[in-house]
Amino acid sequence: MGIKAVVVLYVLALVVVVVGVDVLFFRHHFLERLLVNVGIILVFTAFYLTFVKRP
Repeated sequence: MGIKAVVVLYVLALVVVVVGVDVLFFRHHFLERLLVNVGIILVFTAFYLTFVKRP
């Protein structure tokens, strides 16, 4: 599998997690939802830079 396919799947997983957490837990809480979404994106970015990105 090519690196582009891995990146596409990774971004798709990020979107699924963010939308899932929004719908399940933080539907009516704007500020909490924003903070959690930023945290999820930071965690996904850290994992990407650590495990997926090839130097």
